[in-house]
Amino acid sequence: MGAEFRPERAAAEPPAPLILGLQPAALIDHVARVDWSLLDRVPGERGGSTPVAIEELEYILREVKTHILSSPNDLSPVKSMAGGSVANTIRGLSAGFGVSCGIVGAYGDDDQGQSFVSNMSFHGVSLSKMRLEKGPTGQCVCLVDACGNRTMRPCLSNAVKLQADELTGAHFRGSKWLVIRYAIFNLEVIQAAISLAKQEGLLVSLDLASFEMVRNFRSPLLELLLSGNIDLCFANEDEAAELLRGEEKVGPEAALEFLGQYCKWAVVTLSSNGCIAKHGKETVRVPAIGEMKAADATGAGDLFAGGFLYGLVKGLSLEECCKVGSCSGGSVIRALGGEVTPENWQWMYKQMQIKGLPLPNMRN
Repeated sequence: MGAEFRPERAAAEPPAPLILGLQPAALIDHVARVDWSLLDRVPGERGGSTPVAIEELEYILREVKTHILSSPNDLSPVKSMAGGSVANTIRGLSAGFGVSCGIVGAYGDDDQGQSFVSNMSFHGVSLSKMRLEKGPTGQCVCLVDACGNRTMRPCLSNAVKLQADELTGAHFRGSKWLVIRYAIFNLEVIQAAISLAKQEGLLVSLDLASFEMVRNFRSPLLELLLSGNIDLCFANEDEAAELLRGEEKVGPEAALEFLGQYCKWAVVTLSSNGCIAKHGKETVRVPAIGEMKAADATGAGDLFAGGFLYGLVKGLSLEECCKVGSCSGGSVIRALGGEVTPENWQWMYKQMQIKGLPLPNMRN
């Protein structure tokens, strides 16, 4: 008798990431600490974020070299890393909290695209839902002053980007959370992702991005909130103020109440004053953690969101979620850029221990 024929079994699909981030366009951040005189030569206002063309971005990067503020801890004058709010949150959840994470989006076939992939993969983020496309990857120059204030100049106009019609339910199947950042230029893909994620039973977390985005595009944002599809919303003080501009009641507390009407969880971060959060009828106020002056505020809100989400997936109380968020947000401001260094993760674990919070059970 001949040998029995056994068809080869298809390789088992890896389990879906617990938390998925949507970042339609991959981004590389170039972060440098500079003296303020450089900003007199850079078009646009100090602070905030103004889009620039690639020629302008390259000009700024050349100018940075003559305006650098050196620091004994910085091995190179410009730090380049995978950037973007969602990437910062997802990388932090994977690297610092051991949560299985993935990212949905597109990257270009250039050095920047390869850098994004290498950086996120190194920190354990699944990139199986990222598309490689022909064209340039987005870049952003982040200029940080001696006080930790930052000015951003992103170049995204011609960068490769995931389109709404490229998404399917399979992107979200099996995951528990979808993390999104509000952006009007991504509105179509955001709406498609939320719709598909909800069909697959995911919870959706939305970050309000920036006060300019809330101020200039408030109506579509309110539509997203009124849809009832946003389960968790993060706003900082400035975004909260813009959310209620022209209303009778304003201020962080009023914004929290407003968000709490439409979202299961609402959080307003108050910079050095900590945060306030609401879940159902419960409202908590938690002070900031750590006494240190920020070396660079880049990523503070993104890492706060990661810590808070870690708390939720671990079933922690609302107050504990805020405390983990504060520890996590406090860890990233201690060095340049939105990526937490190994020593600052250790600082965070120590803060969590002091506060009696459960430490992550790291995979690696």
